[in-house]
Amino acid sequence: MKNTSLKVGFLLILTFSLFACTTYLIPVDSLRSQFSGIDSTKLVNVVVRGPVGERYNYLANPIRTINCIDKQNNPAGLNNSPSIEMRVTDTNNKKTIFYFDRIFVNKTYLYGVQSRFISSITKTIPLKDITKIEVQDGKKNFKYIAR
Repeated sequence: MKNTSLKVGFLLILTFSLFACTTYLIPVDSLRSQFSGIDSTKLVNVVVRGPVGERYNYLANPIRTINCIDKQNNPAGLNNSPSIEMRVTDTNNKKTIFYFDRIFVNKTYLYGVQSRFISSITKTIPLKDITKIEVQDGKKNFKYIAR
C-alpha cells in the first residue's frame, strides 16, 4: 500500500511538472516602456473564440510580443494572446490577476479588466505600488480570430 502511494505521488508530481506554465517577470519600468506611445486611441478591436466556440469582442492593447525575463534572468519574448495571464503584486503583498491583452498603462497607473466575460470588472493600480509583475500563458483555449 505504501509503495502504491509513493508511485501515485511521483506520477502526480511528474504530471504537474510537465504541464506547468512557465512564469516570466516584467520589471515595472519595462512595462511602462512597452506601453510608451500607446494611448486609448491605439487600442484595437479584437474578436476572440473561446473554448466552446463562443465569440467575444473587446478592445485590446496592440502589443504583439511581451518583453519579459525568465527565471534565469535572461531576456525573453512571450507572444501576446487572450490566454496570457498577468499577476500583479502590490506593496501590501496583494495579488491581482488580469489578462495581459486587457491592460493599459500610462506613466502613473496600470488599468486592467479582470474578467474575460464581464468587462466592467476592472482595477487600477498605481505603478509606484507594484512590487512584482508575473506573466504566463495559462493555456486556456482562447484564440484571436480577428485582430
